[in-house]
Amino acid sequence: MKQGKTLSMVQLALLTALIVMLSFIPYIGYIKIPVLAVQATTIHIPVIVGSILLGPKAGGFLGFVFGLTSLINNTTQPGLTAFCFSPFISMGEGLGGSPLALVVCFLPRILTGVVPYYVYRGLQKLDKKEGPGKLSLLFAGVAGSMTNTILVMGMIYLFFGSAYAAARGIAYEAVLGVILGVVGTNGTIEALLAALLSGAICLAVMKANILKTK
Repeated sequence: MKQGKTLSMVQLALLTALIVMLSFIPYIGYIKIPVLAVQATTIHIPVIVGSILLGPKAGGFLGFVFGLTSLINNTTQPGLTAFCFSPFISMGEGLGGSPLALVVCFLPRILTGVVPYYVYRGLQKLDKKEGPGKLSLLFAGVAGSMTNTILVMGMIYLFFGSAYAAARGIAYEAVLGVILGVVGTNGTIEALLAALLSGAICLAVMKANILKTK
């Protein structure tokens, strides 16, 4: 019992360190895809892995760490739309930041660490097969990734639509199309990466744990 708890704490610490590394070391946490002119994040993958392997509490904590690194990055190295993720960044000339940025920054990331666990467990109950389910892991990865993408972009549209349009130099009426475009391109790529990588990692760890108990 004590050994299992210690192992879980070590795994949680390693995943936390991985999130920090992916967030602050350039070109590791984001993969550029020149053909589609987009970049996909991989920072959510350790969050999803932690959710499935360690449970929703650990996953939620990892999601919080993800959100915290996002807050720090957007505050210290602000881009055009950094105000969506940091209340310390102005939304435009003569405007201050908004506390709603903290909601955008943290809530989707925390839920990214909660949703995969329940999706995986729910599908496993339906499957009723012994051992780790490959399809269940894939769907859990997709669910976690899309939770992050849809909630972040949806909240940006709801809370910061006008400021987002001004920052991007587009009409407000075009914002929804841009948001849906991001979900359709980045969101799809990130979901596929999450499904394949988190699924492979979780499957390997689960199989290793099964072998240890035999």
